Amino acid sequence: MDVHREDNVKVLAGKDRGKTGRVIRVFPKLERVLVEKVNLVKRHTRPSQEVPQGGIVEKESPIHVSNLMVICGKCGKPTRVGHKKLADGKKFRACKKCGEILDKDK
Repeated sequence: MDVHREDNVKVLAGKDRGKTGRVIRVFPKLERVLVEKVNLVKRHTRPSQEVPQGGIVEKESPIHVSNLMVICGKCGKPTRVGHKKLADGKKFRACKKCGEILDKDK
């Protein structure tokens, strides 16, 4: 999967089309990701120690990875993700528009 945690993504389809957000969590087996403040659903909760009052709580719901596009940090545009290899054999993700490395730790 080309979308990793902490990536900035743009939603391409669905009720939140056009919104951008940061990836909170990735579910590779389900091919879904949790994006901050995108695909919000209302959850009716009983009173508990975490939510003493109970009531209706809004929370994020996972969205399919095919409906997202990674935003490049350099050019700031949504882009497809390519894969490149350095001379020493390390692999990394790269922006298809400008060629910038998308992996922050490398």
